Amino acid sequence: MNLYNLIIQDKEEVTLKDVFLDSNNSAQLAQLIKEHTYIKELQEYGLPVNNKILLQGSSGCGKTMTAKAVANALGKSILVLNLSNIVSSRIGETSQNIKMIFDKAARERSVLFLDELDQIGKARGSDDKDVGEMRRLVNTLIQLIDYYPENALLLCATNHAEIIDTALLRRFQLRINYEMPSAEFLDTFYDNLLAKFPEDMRSIHRKYSISFAEAKDHAFTAVKSALIKKLEARQITQP
Repeated sequence: MNLYNLIIQDKEEVTLKDVFLDSNNSAQLAQLIKEHTYIKELQEYGLPVNNKILLQGSSGCGKTMTAKAVANALGKSILVLNLSNIVSSRIGETSQNIKMIFDKAARERSVLFLDELDQIGKARGSDDKDVGEMRRLVNTLIQLIDYYPENALLLCATNHAEIIDTALLRRFQLRINYEMPSAEFLDTFYDNLLAKFPEDMRSIHRKYSISFAEAKDHAFTAVKSALIKKLEARQITQP
């Protein structure tokens, strides 16, 4: 298995304005971006720069978009690796390939985004089968994080931080929480999504207690349905 084939070199232009963040998360990310913008000046004073960040919490609430937006804000490319795709019976090979990816990101000073961290983090000691190999894989990941250079940025994401090995969790200097949005926050999100459509297509049934991703899918499906009805009605009335 060659992990280079699993890397997504995402070129989607996403800004932090595109990500719906609460005030606390927005402030933490703004601070992170400023630290990396002035990294040389901070280092001159012996001040550490946070470069190992864990984005944790509910699925569909903006973790991946956040990683893309941070990379965009810093003018860096982003390497996206979904860890759920790489765990195989050849764990020794997996460890070596993960090291190659870390080396590539550090060399190019890219933003490295590891999604679904719990797929490896939970594995150490969670199963009897190949537990020794899995422990070595997690230990490899811990060592790579420990020695990741300060001038490179590592972002990891998980929906299940509670099952990740505590030794791995301790490596992150900053942990940012993503929670399911409130009804008020979703209303703002819906308003923003629907603003570009004609007024008669904005009056959709709004769902709540769902993630931003689910709300987006729901809203666009409703808008498409309304547009198709308009087009069909126009065809009927045309001679």
